[in-house]
Amino acid sequence: MNSKRSIRRTLIGATLAALAIGGVAASNCAATGHPVVTSALGAPTGSAAMEALLDKPGPVEVETVMSTSWVGDRANLVNLENPRAREAGLKDGDEPIEVYFHVLRHPTRGTYLVDTGVERALRDAPERAAISGLVRKMMHMDLMKMEHPLADWLAGSGVKLDGVFLTHLHLDHVSGLPDVPRATPVFAGPGEAHHGSFLNVFTRDTMDRQLAGMPPLSEWRFEADPQGAFEGVVDVFGDGSVFALFGPGHTPGSTAYLVRSTRGPVLLVGDTGSTAWGWEHDVDPGKFTADHSGNAISLARLRALVARHPTIDVRLGHQRLASQGAPSRN
Repeated sequence: MNSKRSIRRTLIGATLAALAIGGVAASNCAATGHPVVTSALGAPTGSAAMEALLDKPGPVEVETVMSTSWVGDRANLVNLENPRAREAGLKDGDEPIEVYFHVLRHPTRGTYLVDTGVERALRDAPERAAISGLVRKMMHMDLMKMEHPLADWLAGSGVKLDGVFLTHLHLDHVSGLPDVPRATPVFAGPGEAHHGSFLNVFTRDTMDRQLAGMPPLSEWRFEADPQGAFEGVVDVFGDGSVFALFGPGHTPGSTAYLVRSTRGPVLLVGDTGSTAWGWEHDVDPGKFTADHSGNAISLARLRALVARHPTIDVRLGHQRLASQGAPSRN
């Protein structure tokens, strides 16, 4: 398998280089052409008001579901050029990862997802899945071990889905969107949909298929945090139960979510911290990160929040910390 993946890396790398030399206008290619509006949900607040509530139990039930287990390239998941990674002698190679969706059950506002796992068609009918062609080859979909595709979970739970909160618009976090009912509102950070990136040359058509038929993407209304602990904080439901934390870097609109659950605070980090080693050693993610210095700042801010409130249950983008059990977990 390693030999096969090495050949794929070489072929894909050559393809990317050829396209770059060929003059693809990557810097102007947006993540999606789907329409965007400013979110009517949520109100800007400050980190001090948020942190004052963290020692009190909240009303939200949180479940983390592993949609698929997978294997990625370490260089895509950990910044191997970071001095700490160099000092540790980290090299590229296979890195086991998982793809999650998180279920938030609010007692009065309904059921929401943070990220979406993977769609059922990737297992049952790959030819009909939104991810296809070269993109599927680049993502090594053949290495996925399907656990709980989103449509399976939705059918088994019988819940009405009231919304989807995205940490960012990379395909491994939104590939379950085709299983989401088309009228469901979807929320993401500001600038996430329309920033330019070379990667979008390959993924934009797929992203547009994921979002086809859905309402306009709602962008959180972040304002400057008065305390400066984050770029911005939004009280999602206005009751201090769920907060969106603006953390640009991995992507321009990357957003983490802090949930006051019935069992204590839960931090859904997204790919600002995707691996256990990266989180524990304060090292930013790898090659798919748009702004490494910005990601480093956002990661440090999230780690500082946890240092101030060590009861926070940290759930990373693609791996579990050693102290955590296997998903699903409440």
